[in-house]
Amino acid sequence: MSEVVAMAGQAYMRQLQAHPLRTKAITSGVLAGCSDAVAQKISGASKLQLRRLLLIALYGFAYAGPFGHFLHKLMDRFFKGKKGKETTAKKVLVEQLTTSPWNNMMFMMYFGLVVEGRPFGQVKNKVKKDYASVQLTAWRFWPIVSWINYEYMPLQLRVLFHSFVASCWAVFLNLKAARSIANTKKA
Repeated sequence: MSEVVAMAGQAYMRQLQAHPLRTKAITSGVLAGCSDAVAQKISGASKLQLRRLLLIALYGFAYAGPFGHFLHKLMDRFFKGKKGKETTAKKVLVEQLTTSPWNNMMFMMYFGLVVEGRPFGQVKNKVKKDYASVQLTAWRFWPIVSWINYEYMPLQLRVLFHSFVASCWAVFLNLKAARSIANTKKA
């Protein structure tokens, strides 16, 4: 079994080396789709909403993977040759003050407009109502992930690491939402 895992890892690394953008996009899409399948089951869905799952996978493939690919290349170029904990802290700060708010806004808009198919006015109102809470929660968790990513992950594995953690985060958020709904029904 360990030989199969090692061979798969080597094949993945070869694809990452030969086709980095494509590999990161596919990886992000697959992880996003898997995370949504788990999240749907956790939230009590008796049958998977395939359309939703595919649209979440599309978001990972078409947006999150490519965005992460170019973000990390840009960050390395911007901080070229600079190492150490101070540089890592600056990278985390830049990411958390720029891309974190942007990505949360993008996902909330995409989820409301595309995945749920709600009208713009409803989505806008939901974003107005929930955005600050979402962003503040993200700032409690994601800086730690970003620190680990910049400090310990090689450039080519940063999108994979981020996508994996994002998948776990999405499952956690869905579990939290499912518990909140269950508690509301009991009250």
